[in-house]
Amino acid sequence: MAFDIDMIKAVYERYPERIAAARKAVNNKPLTLSEKILYTHLWDGNPTQEFERGASYVDFAPDRVAMQDATAQMALLQFMQAGKDKVAVPSTAHADHLILAKLGADKDLQESLNKNNEVFNFLSSVCNKYGIGFWKPGAGIIHQVVLENYAFPGGMMIGTDSHTVNAGGLGMVAVGVGGADAVDVMAGMAWELKFPKLIGVKLTGKMNGWTAPKDVILKVAGILTVKGGTGCIVEYFGEGAESLSCTGKGTICNMGAEIGATTSTFGYDDSMRRYLKATGRADVVELADQVAEHLTGDPEVYANPEQYFDQVIEINLDELMPHINGPFTPDLATPINEMKAAVAKGGWPQKLEWGLIGSCTNSSYEDLTRAASIAKQAVDKGLVTKAEFGINPGSEQVRYTAERDGILKVFEDLNATIFTNACGPCIGQWDRAGADKQEKNSIIHSFNRNFSKRADGNPNTHAFVSSPEIVAAMAIAGDLTFNPLTDTLTNDKGEQVKLDPPTGMELPERGFDVEDNGYQAPAKDGSTLEVIVNPDSDRLQLLTPFEPWDGQNINGAKLLIKAFGKCTTDHISMAGPWLRYRGHLDNISNNLLIGAVNAFNKETNKVVNQLTGETGEVPATARAYKAAGVPSIVVGDHNYGEGSSREHAAMEPRHLGVQAVIVKSFARIHETNLKKQGMLGLTFANESDYDLVREDDTFNFIDLVDFAPGKQLTLELVHSDGSKDAIRLNHTYNAQQIEWFKAGSALNLIKLSAAQ
Repeated sequence: MAFDIDMIKAVYERYPERIAAARKAVNNKPLTLSEKILYTHLWDGNPTQEFERGASYVDFAPDRVAMQDATAQMALLQFMQAGKDKVAVPSTAHADHLILAKLGADKDLQESLNKNNEVFNFLSSVCNKYGIGFWKPGAGIIHQVVLENYAFPGGMMIGTDSHTVNAGGLGMVAVGVGGADAVDVMAGMAWELKFPKLIGVKLTGKMNGWTAPKDVILKVAGILTVKGGTGCIVEYFGEGAESLSCTGKGTICNMGAEIGATTSTFGYDDSMRRYLKATGRADVVELADQVAEHLTGDPEVYANPEQYFDQVIEINLDELMPHINGPFTPDLATPINEMKAAVAKGGWPQKLEWGLIGSCTNSSYEDLTRAASIAKQAVDKGLVTKAEFGINPGSEQVRYTAERDGILKVFEDLNATIFTNACGPCIGQWDRAGADKQEKNSIIHSFNRNFSKRADGNPNTHAFVSSPEIVAAMAIAGDLTFNPLTDTLTNDKGEQVKLDPPTGMELPERGFDVEDNGYQAPAKDGSTLEVIVNPDSDRLQLLTPFEPWDGQNINGAKLLIKAFGKCTTDHISMAGPWLRYRGHLDNISNNLLIGAVNAFNKETNKVVNQLTGETGEVPATARAYKAAGVPSIVVGDHNYGEGSSREHAAMEPRHLGVQAVIVKSFARIHETNLKKQGMLGLTFANESDYDLVREDDTFNFIDLVDFAPGKQLTLELVHSDGSKDAIRLNHTYNAQQIEWFKAGSALNLIKLSAAQ
């Protein structure tokens, strides 16, 4: 039986009535799948009005919450302040981010247990007390585990990781959020989201040869760029969509985070039925089949998509080429037959040092079998890998089944290292030999992100993204210009051999199997349990509420940093070794904006302290301003806060005295995170005003006392020569979000409400 089957049953039972009400509310206009899920999950129940895409703020009631260990620490530390005895919706936490890849699965897992025992024990105890399911270290990567156990067609979930969207592969609206949003829902409150715009992707034809589901999203990323999906749900449909496996759909949805999409999803079909049954959830299939017509878009929508989506993209899978995206950004898309020219033009290192398969994006049974088919050919044809080769299975269930079926042995025969069922190199948890030398080199992986420094901390590592089968072939060749569709390799006999196209199994013929999936069920009654945090710990720190707004204009603020160009959450709050401090706000704040490029000197972690005139590190300068009682601001470029959902990127500046972040444009999750923490997240009404900001300016908010929805704010820039500029700032705060600002944070408002 599936987890939380009674909840799933209740969701499906209300579908017919709510869909009927939604049709009435939109004047019987045909509905997309995305709209059906959104309208059936309104906080207020049955829909009574049509919401404006990209404009209306709407309260939703998600069915469940998922958290990974790096973000769960701060989310649960906040939940502990909410005054609740138990979570209001089914929730889980997954220990997958804190396991460092170095030597191999067993040794790496034990080393992580030794180093992170305090954090794992904290998470286990909090989950046990508050009714949260806990997936222990080694159980698997959160999004693969969610797909195997919790995702269900037509459901809505939120998760404290940007790749929560992976569950769209099973027909959900699954959205990555900051921990404060998760706390709201776990505390029994509504989750607010601006009603998304809709992008339809029509898939025709059927994949063949070397092409994989990964190539669909790599192609889409090239079309839409890293911000083209912002504020949108991407809905895939067509005969090509139905031809894909469920885990293949998950791969496509997973990397929707790389185009800034709110989420991505597919309609309920036979591939989902097969996957649900194979993962022990035939009871979900039985329930879903009763409302199947509501778990996909209306036929009229898919017949005339231009009338119902805000944008439509069409991709013919018959013609789609394998792609390799990168380096340094996931939207630089190159078909494999154009890669040789791109390498020459870009001056990228041609020799490949590593090929890595895994992550939440591509670590399913099907992914491993397709890559293994290439590995087996290499062994049989007398080839060896020219690059080092690493594998991260997605879950213990996948790993155990793959080992049983001899798949892992195939990789080991090719001298691959099998890492733990965890994120590992994908999120910077990789102790790569020689990375500290910072040599220029190239790697290729089946992950989702490839920002500078992300995998191994080396800014000169050129990371490229592709499908598992292409990664396997490229690792064997050790050459970034190798095209397995046309090129040959020299084997141990000096013969020229060609790799055949990959083959794989959508699902294991003998079914999935596992001895211990790593799940810990919570106590039925946790009211008597205690969660103890050592006050001397450098890993965990109980939170002190942020101060509420004093009701006055903010005056005399200094510039902490004016960030130049791309500034992702990796730049604002780095991962890698900093993950150890994700439960200690003061300690992790020592990485604040150390990766951001200062617009005035084009260097990182070097800013001028305007109180002393000395150049120092960003966090130290922020602490100096805070100690002196001087407010500070951060200025940024386009798509500021792109990437991971980590709310630390909002909590750290708040903790160190930053009052406002002013940019050309925000990534969605980061803007919300800033609002939740009681900060001002503002955009230049005139983008060119970014250029007016000088390093030694003083900033005065002229009319913050009149802060109101839809009303611009005025910022006075006082230059050191005595001249002034007054610029206009836009914001997207509604009345409720302004109350978050006034209270000092959304959590403060929850506590106030609970106390009344």
